Amino acid sequence: MVENYGITDFDTAEYLENDELIALYLAETLRTGTDEEFIQALNTVARTKGMNELAQKTGIGRESLYQTLSSSKPRFETVQKILKGLNIELVPRIKTA
Repeated sequence: MVENYGITDFDTAEYLENDELIALYLAETLRTGTDEEFIQALNTVARTKGMNELAQKTGIGRESLYQTLSSSKPRFETVQKILKGLNIELVPRIKTA
């Protein structure tokens, strides 16, 4: 019914045009969101970069990658592989007041 009015679903992946935007998106989601929201953001980034390419870089099968990124509690080691495949690193820092 929404399509009758020319309205489509918003897809963040369409706006992640470069690595800097991707890093900012993930950092903000990690800072302000829930664990589930971060995994969803990681899923969005993976779609942006291409699931097939990411599957090859991580050694995780494409179907397993889809399942992992649609799960609310993926294994941390798998998240690390995905981040590495996306050339992203998590860097701990001390929170200042």
